[in-house]
Amino acid sequence: MNTAVLILVASLGGGGVCLFIAGLCRKPVDVIAVTGQHRGPTRGQLRQGAIALTAGLLAFAVTRWPVAIPLGAGAVLGLRGLVGGPGDGAIEKLEAIASWTEMLRDTLAGAAGLTQALIATAQVSPRAIREQVGALASRLSAGALVATALRSFADELADPAADVVVATLLMAATERAHRLGDLLGALAESTRQDVAMRQAVEASRASARSAVRTVTGFSLGFVAFMVVFARPYLEPYRTPVGQAMLVVVAAVFGLGLWLMGIMVRARPQSRLLLAGQDA
Repeated sequence: MNTAVLILVASLGGGGVCLFIAGLCRKPVDVIAVTGQHRGPTRGQLRQGAIALTAGLLAFAVTRWPVAIPLGAGAVLGLRGLVGGPGDGAIEKLEAIASWTEMLRDTLAGAAGLTQALIATAQVSPRAIREQVGALASRLSAGALVATALRSFADELADPAADVVVATLLMAATERAHRLGDLLGALAESTRQDVAMRQAVEASRASARSAVRTVTGFSLGFVAFMVVFARPYLEPYRTPVGQAMLVVVAAVFGLGLWLMGIMVRARPQSRLLLAGQDA
């Protein structure tokens, strides 16, 4: 088998690896059903794909191993989740929901009706959810039913804590719940306790994530050192059998990295309100 055929086969394998990993990273079907959106590849995903392909081609240029193309591309895509803290945005949104709930409670204490209170909080709502609260106020100002506007608001936030607040507001709008302000205050306090708990969990995950990055960095650094300074030692890997063994070794390493990634990855929580579901 000549080099050109090997490069073609490895390139197709690299594309398969990229598509497989992209499939694992797709948005779940139920989330798409809730948001009503089914988007194609985003600009960030296309950029990551280009970086992965470039890394695979660079690895091939350095090693001259056809299998380096899919392995390099898969390594870039697989390590994507180990950079930064994925839970930071969720915690910021949770804090914003707690603050907005308190704003709504205080506004209702001023003898404002529920619709007026929702509209009044749009301009002063926390930045993390200001766009969604603004859209809610716009719908209410346009004459939309409170229940319909609140359900759209919950779908846009797509957060379990927001679902609890929205469910409370839905009951207040349809059944005229008493002492709504006290209930909103209790929900805000409960949400802040959830924030504190998530911050503690994210701190422990950050430590584990740092350990995973350290192990991965040392492993990849050792491989790079061998490629640059110990080429005679790696000569057996240029044979078809050696290439196959590299695939096996990379698969075992990737499996271990994936298992470590599971430990530091935040798990999505089930929502209380789903599209088309009654409160």
